[in-house]
Amino acid sequence: MEQECGVGAGLEGPGGAAPAPRPRKAARKRQEAAAAAAIPRGRPKSGRVWKDPGKKRFSHMVQDKALHTSWARKMKERQERKLVRDLARQLQEGKRKEREEKKRRREENLKRRLENERKAEIVQVIRNPLKLKRAKKKQLRRVEKRDTLALLQKAPARRKAAAEQAGE
Repeated sequence: MEQECGVGAGLEGPGGAAPAPRPRKAARKRQEAAAAAAIPRGRPKSGRVWKDPGKKRFSHMVQDKALHTSWARKMKERQERKLVRDLARQLQEGKRKEREEKKRRREENLKRRLENERKAEIVQVIRNPLKLKRAKKKQLRRVEKRDTLALLQKAPARRKAAAEQAGE
């Protein structure tokens, strides 16, 4: 007897027709799921109709192995992050120093300008307050109060010096 190898060889039934092949496991599961889906579900007792009963718990899901990098690569990345952080810190520090320097220069310039204005002022000491009462509004607007103690102390010294020179 010779046996033939081929599709459907030797599987013929008494009538000469091949019987229906059995479906595989995956195909069988799909068919069962389709049959289950065809049966209408009743209303759940909890009343939560939006819940899907076919959901699996997270613990039943197949987990992939976590991707992990080598220790050397991890150290290299950490070193790079540190370098970037240091560079950013240096840039911020430079900007902060520039701002402080600019602020300090601006304050010095303002102080010097005020001193120069005070030196350039023409000061007239008013010893008689009645003059202020007689002054007009326009004149009073121009009058500014200053600490004239230094001027008063300097002025008599000059007069005494001038008087001594004249007396000699």
